[in-house]
Amino acid sequence: MPNPYLPNCEHIPDGEPRVFGDRVYIYGSHDFPASAEFCDNALKVWSASVDNLEEWICHGIAFSTKDIKGHKSDTDWTTGKLFAPDVVCKDGKYYLYAYIEGAKGCVAVSDRPEGPFKLISTYEYNIPNHRDNGIFIDPGVLVDDDGRVYIYCGYLKSYMAEINPDNMYEIIDGTYIEDIIPEEEPFAFFEACSPRKIGDTYYLIYSSKRCPQLVYATSKSPTGPFEYKGIIVDSGVDFPGGNDHGSIMKIKDQWYIFYHKMTNGSIMSRVGCVEKINIEEDGTIKQVETTSLGFSESLNPYKPVNVQTACVMTNGAVITEKNLFEQNITNIKHGCVMGWRYFDFGYNSGSEMDIVLQIESCYLNGTISVYIDGKDEENGGIKVATVEFNHGDSVISGKINVPATGAKSLTGRHSIYLKAEYNYVGWGADYFNDRNLFDLKSFVFVM
Repeated sequence: MPNPYLPNCEHIPDGEPRVFGDRVYIYGSHDFPASAEFCDNALKVWSASVDNLEEWICHGIAFSTKDIKGHKSDTDWTTGKLFAPDVVCKDGKYYLYAYIEGAKGCVAVSDRPEGPFKLISTYEYNIPNHRDNGIFIDPGVLVDDDGRVYIYCGYLKSYMAEINPDNMYEIIDGTYIEDIIPEEEPFAFFEACSPRKIGDTYYLIYSSKRCPQLVYATSKSPTGPFEYKGIIVDSGVDFPGGNDHGSIMKIKDQWYIFYHKMTNGSIMSRVGCVEKINIEEDGTIKQVETTSLGFSESLNPYKPVNVQTACVMTNGAVITEKNLFEQNITNIKHGCVMGWRYFDFGYNSGSEMDIVLQIESCYLNGTISVYIDGKDEENGGIKVATVEFNHGDSVISGKINVPATGAKSLTGRHSIYLKAEYNYVGWGADYFNDRNLFDLKSFVFVM
């Protein structure tokens, strides 16, 4: 399943991945397309078999602060929106930790990892000089090997504390620590704490002030001090940025970083993505590039591409959802580059190949340059086709021609980049710099 790895109509940002038994579960916030606000009053759970990460199923609403779609509200003290939860397993029970906007957060429990979760209690704590809400923002929870339980949280300022493992909601007096991750560089804490333990090392994955970077710090103790280690993924590299929130998870023998990216020209309309990562022998994690792959090994160039899978969009281009079935890239201006990493073209007979694009709302004339392996010549790209578009066009195509080799088709594994330019010069040309050239609906390679 390419990025985004959930169905295109689903928006689950702030993803906390957890493997329970033979399934991987994703717990996160719930956004809406083109919304002007973050999140919803409901938390939904999705899962997939660890043996088939291409097929995800929805388990419906697991917890809510309002009556929604047949699910009764689980809170009687608030109707605030639910943000960025976490779920952990202890003694055969599954505990959901919820942050509720403008209200005191809570803990709920279920016999099943998908829920539904039933309220146990709001957090109980005795922390001087703190109000009754807003402390446990975006909670990340760690059940240690010795049975002790820790919660990490914060927005602009980080906190942690130890939870009473006998009830899972009471903060143990004297365990509250501020600035577990400093605000200053290089740590630059912003939000989105997510703890993991690998071997004897504690990892804290979080969003830095250099949004939308997910970074990490490590320690030999759950209470720190933590040492800043670096960036895992930056979802804003050549893509419309915003915040980010996610974590790492080992699924069978492979580690992944879960994160999210923006859609619909809004920082409040986010979809979940995932990339493979490696934990090096010294425990470090090298930064990975964002791709279109998700859990897939490659994209199929011979099937029409869903443009939602783009991992590069420059010059203000954005993905927009027209409805549940159609996604376009719009706001495509002069010089805009759209990119997909990676396609596997296989090893064909050398027949001639075309790239065919489906577009709409085309009001100007121009060209689309097709590059492999780089956004353009300056970035190591090789131009393999030029496709003309004219006012009113809906389907356009161009011949593939690989320079130097003279090949008329592509073979092997390549990234694909489309660079759009209008061809009008002369008086008034600057007027078109901020005009949408066309909307891209899809493209495909044919032989």
